[in-house]
Amino acid sequence: MITLSEAEIAARLAGSPEERAAFLRACAEEGVAEAQALYGQVLLDGAGVAQDAPAALGWFIKAAAQHHLMAINMVGRCYDLGWGTVPDKQRAAACYRIAAERGLDWGMYNYATLLALGQGVAEDKPLALEWFCKAAALGNAKAINFVGSFHEDGWVVTRDLAKAATCYARAAQGGDFRGAFNHARMLATKGAIEEALSWLRRAGATATPAFVEKAAAWLAVSDIPALRKRGVQALRTAAAC
Repeated sequence: MITLSEAEIAARLAGSPEERAAFLRACAEEGVAEAQALYGQVLLDGAGVAQDAPAALGWFIKAAAQHHLMAINMVGRCYDLGWGTVPDKQRAAACYRIAAERGLDWGMYNYATLLALGQGVAEDKPLALEWFCKAAALGNAKAINFVGSFHEDGWVVTRDLAKAATCYARAAQGGDFRGAFNHARMLATKGAIEEALSWLRRAGATATPAFVEKAAAWLAVSDIPALRKRGVQALRTAAAC
């Protein structure tokens, strides 16, 4: 059994990716749930070890069996997105729901997303909004952005652009790239172009390639001339860095 002080553990975790992975694996093999969950993520990312999604799922399952909430959520992610297994939205939803009901904000967000889309569960936007709001209350920036979308589009609630704008601003400040993009849109409609471009650059710096392409396509046909050229340029330049 590995017995180390907090300082020694911190030092091991602060080592090279390879050293960190080896340390986490040793702890995981001794049955430490937190290490199992972290080692699963290391395998999923290929950080210091060869990327191995099926093995990652195996470690997440081991940690989940010990009631580790993030591991339960990650088992859901694997089945949701087909990481190391055949996609199974129903099983993903079941995992997310367990994590959500036990208080994990990411479980709440992921379960709400499936409810909103009707994937793996019957579509239920009112219930989805309830879960998004619970996750948002815990500070989950992605959930805050989604609450903004509900208010902008008038899903379940009365359309309220002011509330949507407030949510987008909070999500952007919390680091969500979708929130940053939506905040930029709202700023541009008010004429705050330079501030909007700044947020587009922030969005592009952390967004997925697929989101950058979708956002750029939206900007290219925007009713606001400045966004059609400068907005696309700001987004793509940041994404390329």
